[in-house]
Amino acid sequence: MNRRRHLFSIFVFCFAALPGSLLAELKLPSIISSGMVLQREQKIPIWGWDSPGTEVKVEFDGKSATAKAGDDGKWLVQLDARAAGGPLSMKVSGSKSVTLEDILVGEVWLCSGQSNMEWSVSRSANPKEEIAAAHWPKIRHIKVPHIPAATPQDDVKTSGWKPATSANVANFTAVGYYFGRHLHKELDVPIGLIGSNWGGTRIEPWTPPIGFKKTPALKNITDKLAEYPSKRKNGSIVHQSPLALYNGMIHPLVPYGIRGALWYQGESNNGEGMLYHEKMKALIAGWREIWKNDELPFYFVQLAPFNYGRGRQKALPFIWEAQAATLSVPNTGMAVTVDISNVRDIHPKNKQDVGKRLALWALAKDYGKDVVYSGPLFKSVKFDGGKARVSFDHVGGGLVARDGKDLSHFEVAGEDKKFVAAKAVIDGGSIVVSADGVAKPVAVRFGFHQNAEPNLSNKAGLPASPFRTDKW
Repeated sequence: MNRRRHLFSIFVFCFAALPGSLLAELKLPSIISSGMVLQREQKIPIWGWDSPGTEVKVEFDGKSATAKAGDDGKWLVQLDARAAGGPLSMKVSGSKSVTLEDILVGEVWLCSGQSNMEWSVSRSANPKEEIAAAHWPKIRHIKVPHIPAATPQDDVKTSGWKPATSANVANFTAVGYYFGRHLHKELDVPIGLIGSNWGGTRIEPWTPPIGFKKTPALKNITDKLAEYPSKRKNGSIVHQSPLALYNGMIHPLVPYGIRGALWYQGESNNGEGMLYHEKMKALIAGWREIWKNDELPFYFVQLAPFNYGRGRQKALPFIWEAQAATLSVPNTGMAVTVDISNVRDIHPKNKQDVGKRLALWALAKDYGKDVVYSGPLFKSVKFDGGKARVSFDHVGGGLVARDGKDLSHFEVAGEDKKFVAAKAVIDGGSIVVSADGVAKPVAVRFGFHQNAEPNLSNKAGLPASPFRTDKW
């Protein structure tokens, strides 16, 4: 009798663990729930599972759409696009009925990466004041738990959508929250933030298979995709291996409507130089493919200066170079952070300005606002005798030394490739660089050291990105 009871318990457990598509009642993914924010001005995908063949009806904002659950139990409807607003309710009827309440329509952004994106409001600058001031019920956040997976998952359990109130905001992604708050103030529409991030992670686990396939430079990974993600001897997934977090933490979100993605990552790939640029291209291409949006905005944070230790002084600058190169990918943007860093802390506390700088890119590129959205970016250099003239894009009303002192962290080198500290002087929209002892400079570097916190900025207060003109 005990054996039969034991076998019955195993049967019940296994049945309960079956994917939603095989259950004989309506099921919605965790991201589609009460309190959610839906993307405005786009078709609204709503999906779930029910018994195969069941007709499912979705009613929302006075309109409805129907679909029939397929052989795998999955169904999908596309609701008509809607302007921002709410709160609204949604009724989903199949083998049973589910009513979702307090739904808003506005702007939805995916917030992904490693620890600096996951870093919470409670651990960032001025936490007491920020938490106490959080009265933004139309800003909502949903956190995806750390779950690697061997295969692409249809769903991932979450604790649901939470409004940005003093009771909830402490655990929000700080960068995402300050980004969303700035957008909310400027646009006066609801903001949805999807926090799918994990401290310490590399970029490869977040990348879909199609992203690797679209990037020839990563053929060594593409050729082994069938072997990923890796598993330990006990069968557990190596969460740092390719596909692991895409499978468990990104795939379950698709095709939820989003405006774009925010990305703060790179510390765990430090030392890879321009190879990281190729990996960013793969991630961007992969996410655009799975969301079926070739123009999906992708805004990222250039890593802050940090002392990684002796012998690694140039590793971080080469990651900066790779990140800056990624601006060549259409519909991307980069928030520079050399002025709000802490070289003794890999998690700088000032996430307010990071979020705002990402928001400036979105406001300018996606929402048509006339704002300065980038600090100076290297454009070109001309060498004339003993001087080099460096020109920039995004001078933002003019170049300035942020602290009013001489410009810092410029270097020049001659044919001997030996860099020395240089004097840099603003001349209109360009900078003239020279150094005693270098009669004929052939290369300029700016801020090209892990500890460099240079003071070049534009008059809008946005710092210049480090660069070099050589390829040595």
